[in-house]
Amino acid sequence: MENLSGIIRGRKSIRTFDSGNISDEHREKISEYIKGITNPFNIPVEFVVLDAKEYGLSSPVLSGEGLYIAGKVEKKPYADVAFGYSFEKLVLYAWSLGVGTVWIGGTMKRELFEKAAGVKEGEMMPCVSPLGYPAKKRSLKETMMRKGIGADSRISADKLFFEDEWGRPLTPGEDLADILEMVRWAPSAVNKQPWRIILKEGIYHFYEKKDKGYINDTTGDLQKIDVGIALCHFMMGLEASGKIPEIIIDDPKIDVPEDVEYIAGVRMR
Repeated sequence: MENLSGIIRGRKSIRTFDSGNISDEHREKISEYIKGITNPFNIPVEFVVLDAKEYGLSSPVLSGEGLYIAGKVEKKPYADVAFGYSFEKLVLYAWSLGVGTVWIGGTMKRELFEKAAGVKEGEMMPCVSPLGYPAKKRSLKETMMRKGIGADSRISADKLFFEDEWGRPLTPGEDLADILEMVRWAPSAVNKQPWRIILKEGIYHFYEKKDKGYINDTTGDLQKIDVGIALCHFMMGLEASGKIPEIIIDDPKIDVPEDVEYIAGVRMR
């Protein structure tokens, strides 16, 4: 994917679409791309493209959408993080084609989507997204939603990225600074940005800073999904810069606040 930084910084969540489906060419490209999506936790995420009219699918926060794509994953440890990582790869690829998306986790008739996607016992479908071309003008509803969650702003880097200990701001080199900006601009549920990174002894340790109300048996932990999205940006950014990152799960036992959970570390091979 060329110009990864530009794609990440330029992408917006789209809720207002030009009526109609995407072109056959773009649908085929997306169908081919999702076949090769993997994540570093080796947990398969299955994608299903759904025709909105055929299955009677809709969301009150959207308008003009004709297609959806759903993701399913087996319920197991790290499934939430793996789902976020894999689904974000799809989202970025779609945007590189000019196809708009938005993460939808709650504002839908979930039972209809799960039935259409064929969700089985032991699986979960944390999120879906519409697939479509952005309308030339946002609806008033979308404009108000974006304003309400501060969609065009992000937490400052000194409150997200630390060195050696919690709260000590990380001063990155030029190459890493650009990659951390890709992480900082990752999307998250109501723009909470629940990820934190602590660099210690050459390993970038990812943490989840928890808020109440984001965990249930149907969707998993939505904020772990957000950490997976941030992790995807970080890993893809490193790979684009010619580095070979690998995931390790080895809690360094750094002293962190009670509402913070260790997720995984990234180091370069």
